[in-house]
Amino acid sequence: MKKVFLLCVLLCMNSIVFAESSISESQARYRLFPTKNMWTFLKLDTMTGKIWQVQYSTKGPDYRFETVLNPHAIIKLLDQKKIVGRFTLYPTQNTYNFILLDQIDGHTYQVQWSGEKEDRLVIPISN
Repeated sequence: MKKVFLLCVLLCMNSIVFAESSISESQARYRLFPTKNMWTFLKLDTMTGKIWQVQYSTKGPDYRFETVLNPHAIIKLLDQKKIVGRFTLYPTQNTYNFILLDQIDGHTYQVQWSGEKEDRLVIPISN
């Protein structure tokens, strides 16, 4: 009986520790957004608006990479307050395009990822 009680206590403590260490999406500084390409994700810094294209592969290291889409953080360019969760991404019907939304002031940006460096961009939609 004591062993069963001890096992229950340990399981409950493990659940509490796990729940406390989980981070909700609104509290996460970095988030991964899937694209329609199974090998490619977009990594977003939700505080600054900086975005990276992340590609994984089962073929080896030559096919895996992480590259920045916008080298200058949007928050720095606009001189806005840094708040975790400020930015989020929304997919579009176009495989290569997302909309970046500043959830505080409503500014929007077109985000385009690509295998080709010259086709990657983050440009403002709204003023």
